[in-house]
Amino acid sequence: MPENKDKLFMGGILVAAVVLGAIAGVNGKGFKGQGGSDTADTGKQTEPETQPETDTQAETKETAAIVAERGTGITVTKADDWSTQFPNQYETYMLNNENDEVHEYTELHPYIQRIYAGYGFAKSYGSARGHTYVITDLTSTGRPHKLANCFTCKTSDFTAKALNEGDSAYATAFEDFVDQVTDPFGCFHCHTNEPGTMYVTHTYLANALGDDITKVDAATLSCGQCHSEYYFDPATKATTFGYTSMAGMNPDDMLAYENSIVDGEGNMFADWVDEENGIRKLKVQHPEFETILGEGSPHGSANAAFKLSCADCHMGKTKAADGTVFTDHEWTSPLDNPELLESTCAQCHKDLASEVEKIQTAYWERVDTEAEQLKALNDDLTAAINAGTIEGDALEECRMALRSAQWYWDFVFVENSNGVHNPTLTQHCLDQAQVFMDQASGLMQ
Repeated sequence: MPENKDKLFMGGILVAAVVLGAIAGVNGKGFKGQGGSDTADTGKQTEPETQPETDTQAETKETAAIVAERGTGITVTKADDWSTQFPNQYETYMLNNENDEVHEYTELHPYIQRIYAGYGFAKSYGSARGHTYVITDLTSTGRPHKLANCFTCKTSDFTAKALNEGDSAYATAFEDFVDQVTDPFGCFHCHTNEPGTMYVTHTYLANALGDDITKVDAATLSCGQCHSEYYFDPATKATTFGYTSMAGMNPDDMLAYENSIVDGEGNMFADWVDEENGIRKLKVQHPEFETILGEGSPHGSANAAFKLSCADCHMGKTKAADGTVFTDHEWTSPLDNPELLESTCAQCHKDLASEVEKIQTAYWERVDTEAEQLKALNDDLTAAINAGTIEGDALEECRMALRSAQWYWDFVFVENSNGVHNPTLTQHCLDQAQVFMDQASGLMQ
């Protein structure tokens, strides 16, 4: 492995299995998600004291996802509280503590210090690690936190707060909520207080998918609540997705959606404004959900020949010492799960590790190249503005081109599989980023 290319297999990276062979190209079309029209069920969770279950029973229940109800006065049963009743799941959940290494992206990828200049990620951007560390990582980051909405996916306590209080919870001050945290990411996010039943506890996901929610596997919905692209609504500060059905769940339409959000002064929505050149920039989060379900995905798209859920790749079935078969709750790469590689991946892949490395090596070569170009174009625009060589409509067109280029590049850069989940969509985004960078460069000639 090349020097400093540990980024090919960074700790905490979620890498799904891929099917090689013919993968449909873009053919000039925008990427569209899957469609559907069924209506999702809703239901109210049951407290554990009223329906005790055994470790085995929790594995055999129906797994159709239920959208959690708001305003129910729900309280959180912490992960630790389930340890006796579900020892196998809890033991493997605690194995996430072993994934404790953090890489500082601002050092691994210095170009983001300029690309994200003026935003917190330019100062501090740590790689993902075990989900059990999410509160520690959030509260110790070098990025400032004003509101508690950044706890959206980090603690069961905030998930319950949002269910009980609605969107008003998102505008809570960070300091007013931080002392209320008792449970990090745990059982509640996927099961509320009813182990074995899959819940969508983050209702913004249900709002974004609408009737299409029943078209997505329950396990993928669970992961998609947090491993997804979102923005904070300018008015309510609520966590919100940039689409209202699966038809719009692609980077082209999501960009158009966010471009359509305009404030009372006519300013297009932005996560922040680059103070050096005035570009109204967007920060993509971690769009694994949109990527794995997007057109071209070998395992998640509507036309995938061999469909897999997130859990199929990252939470395989395993057997306890007493012979009990259960779902492994250590969230890890398939490459770190020999049992899964042999039982599932080997059906199609002779050497999955080599296939993944090939994809990721090509990914990083292009991502790094385009990032350096994007960094240079940001500086070029700043210089052109200061020199007075670009202004008026040309200036605004150039700003929009670089806003778009950064959106497409960032959509790929922050997606945690490094190109593996959907190589076709990855190439589409990088192609689009290049188109818009070329446009910006031409405007500055």
